[in-house]
Amino acid sequence: MAATGNVIRVLLVNPEVPATFWSFKNALKFISKRAFLPPLGLLTVAAMLPNSWQKKLVDMTTTKLRDRDIRRADYVFLTAMAIQKDSARRVIDRCKKLGTKVVAGGPLFTAMPQFFLDVDHLVLHEAEVTLPVFLQELESGCAGPFYRSRKQADVSKTPIPLWELTSLKKYALMPIQYSRGCPFNCDFCDVTTLFGHKMRTKTKQQMLAELESIYSTGWRGQVFIVDDNFIANKQKLKTDILPAIIGWMEEKKYPFSFNTQASINLADDEQLMRLMVQAGFNCVFVGIETPSPEGLAECNKTQNEGRDLVACVKKIQRFGMQVQAGFILGFDSDKPGIFDNLISFIQQSGIVTAMVGLLNAPPGTKLYRRMISENRLLKHATGDNTDFSINFIPKMNLQDLLKGYQTVVKTIYSNKYYYERILTFLRNYRPLGKTRVRFTRNDIKAFIKSVWLLGIVGKGRLYYWKLIFWSLRSPRYFHLAVTLAIYGFHYRRIFETYAKASFA
Repeated sequence: MAATGNVIRVLLVNPEVPATFWSFKNALKFISKRAFLPPLGLLTVAAMLPNSWQKKLVDMTTTKLRDRDIRRADYVFLTAMAIQKDSARRVIDRCKKLGTKVVAGGPLFTAMPQFFLDVDHLVLHEAEVTLPVFLQELESGCAGPFYRSRKQADVSKTPIPLWELTSLKKYALMPIQYSRGCPFNCDFCDVTTLFGHKMRTKTKQQMLAELESIYSTGWRGQVFIVDDNFIANKQKLKTDILPAIIGWMEEKKYPFSFNTQASINLADDEQLMRLMVQAGFNCVFVGIETPSPEGLAECNKTQNEGRDLVACVKKIQRFGMQVQAGFILGFDSDKPGIFDNLISFIQQSGIVTAMVGLLNAPPGTKLYRRMISENRLLKHATGDNTDFSINFIPKMNLQDLLKGYQTVVKTIYSNKYYYERILTFLRNYRPLGKTRVRFTRNDIKAFIKSVWLLGIVGKGRLYYWKLIFWSLRSPRYFHLAVTLAIYGFHYRRIFETYAKASFA
């Protein structure tokens, strides 16, 4: 389809995300939200496109993609992660049928371009590097099918996302990115495959400008800093970034709370933890992976080795941050006792949100290459961390591994174990008093729905009420207790669905 005059009409599409552990689909209903996060990558790409172009965003997690939107566009810009592969394929097929060209990029297409050779233009790797070349050649009328570069982007030049393209009231959290890369070398992780080991960070001025842009939309609430390891450059955080955020938050009277992802060595730096909490951080996701020393050595998780991991978790909690964590089963070194050991570790640590999944080998990782060399690779990973799938032949008998995995998730997300874990966490948690607890209309709706679904008709209603009455001692504990109870409802539903599909 030809552009009208000099104006190019672009439709930016974020494919559907199936119900997963991190979709929070069953929890979002409590707060009348449609999706967890807006598509930060697409909104950032939109800001890189010429101002003269007409831009429309369709996030299929909140909005239906209509044929007329595709027909009206000169180009559909599509991005996706592995979990969105099937939906992305359907979008591409619809565009081809309707005669609209597709420009695709992002993690899925960069990792597996061989599955999308029918896409008109694959703009791979980091958009700050490859997109300008594509745009220049498009303007010259000679745009090609592939744009690749191993050059790492200078994120200090990344523009502020175009928030005006989407309705933020549909989402539970707002995303922002501070850094790319990770200094560690875990063999199952594809972060360094995509972004490298060298840490690249935005400037203090950028971070404040991005916070201001979110604030100006009227957003008040949780902001997720999406970095794979927020604390990789500790010194810059402590001397530059966090003091600036603290000042901004104080000036604005603490409109946001922050959560992010970090490595367990956060527990080693008390100054950093204090600054993070003062800046408004109240939650951090940590990749713990396994309580087994042999498993940690096997996957080269050096930052976790030789530690009392439970003590590290509890220290971070005491400093005022909830610890969410990822765990993996299926290492070659795993023995039958790993299942009980993992349950014990999770309960003892008070990690309420424990994402337990089977080991998978993503393309480009050391684990992927090893599985190929050992003739053990079966298929590509689904991209879903908790769907009972594994893409290689494990050393443990597969049925034993699946049954053990089912036992772990069924146990830790049973009402008894889950509510017990919430109380273990809250008794150890020491939130900072500066940040404000806001009870919105959605919070009130969520509590009322939780009373009915969890406190009256739910099978775990006695555990629910024990938690609610305990948490009434403080608004902070009460708000968090209700939130975590609702999360539990979602986790149970997700794992019940997975188990039925896997053992049908």
